[in-house]
Amino acid sequence: MSNPLWIPATVAAATFQVGRNALQRGVMSSSGPWGATLVRFLFGLPFSILFVTVARHFTSGADLHWSGAFWLSAIVGATAQVLATAALLDAMRRSGFAVGTALQQSSLPLAALLGLIVYHDRISAIAWVGVVITTIGLVALSWPPPEQRRASLIGAAMGLASGLFFGFSLNAFRHAALALDSSHPVFAALVCVAVVQAMQSLALGLILAWRDPATLTEVLRRWRPSLGAGLCGACASAGWFVALALSPAAPVRALGIIEAPIAAMAGHRLFREALGARQILSGVAIIGGVLLTTLL
Repeated sequence: MSNPLWIPATVAAATFQVGRNALQRGVMSSSGPWGATLVRFLFGLPFSILFVTVARHFTSGADLHWSGAFWLSAIVGATAQVLATAALLDAMRRSGFAVGTALQQSSLPLAALLGLIVYHDRISAIAWVGVVITTIGLVALSWPPPEQRRASLIGAAMGLASGLFFGFSLNAFRHAALALDSSHPVFAALVCVAVVQAMQSLALGLILAWRDPATLTEVLRRWRPSLGAGLCGACASAGWFVALALSPAAPVRALGIIEAPIAAMAGHRLFREALGARQILSGVAIIGGVLLTTLL
C-alpha cells in the first residue's frame, strides 16, 4: 500500500521542475544542452546536501545499506537521467517549451511497463486505463501541424527519447531508495538525490573538461544565474525521489503530468507560445487520465 504523502511530493516536484526547465532553457543559449544539463546537477548538489543534513536531524534509527543493488540502480538511473535531460532541452529548443515538456511525459507508459516487468510493481486495472487515456492525450497534444512536421518531428524524436530515458531512471531511482533503507524511505530518497547528483556532476564535468572545456568554463562563469536552476532542480529531484520511494513509478509519473499544463501556461507567459484548441482538449483528456491513474 502506497503512503499518501507521495501525492503532495509529486505535485511539488512537478511545479519545481517547470521552473527548473525554464531556467535551464535560458542557460542553454550560452552553454548549450550539455552545459545546461550540468547546471541542473552541479548547482543542485549543494542544496541536495543541505536537504540531507536537515533531514538527518529528524531521522532516528536509519541504517543505510550501501549494497551492490543500490549502486547498480543509482548508476543506471543517473546515466539515464543525464541523457533524458539533454534530450528534453534539445526537444524544447526544436518544438517549443510546452510541447517538449509534454513529449517527455511519454515516460508514463514506459515507466508503468518497466515497473511491471523489471520490478513487479502492481497498479489497478482502472489505473492502467488512466495510463492509456493519458498517453493518447499526450500523443494528440504533441502531434505537429503539417507545415511544421519536418522540423517538429526531430524535436518529437528527442522528446520521446527523453521519455524513454526518464522511464528507466524513475524505476531505477525507486529501486535504489528502497535498497538503501526501505524503513526510512524519505531520508533514503534524499540521500539518493545527493549521491546521484554527485555522480552526475563529476562524470559530466569530466566529459566536458575533456571534450568541450569552453562550455565548462561558461557554466562556471555563469554560476549566479545558474543557482536558481540548481535550487529548483534540487527541490524537484527531492520531490520525485521521495514520491518514488513511497509509491510505484506509474502513478507518480501520471500525477506528474500536471507539469504539462503548468508548462503550457509558463510557455505562453514567458516565451509567448500559442495554445490551440487541440492542445486544450488534449489537456482535458490528460487530466482525466491522471485522475484515473492515481486510483491505486
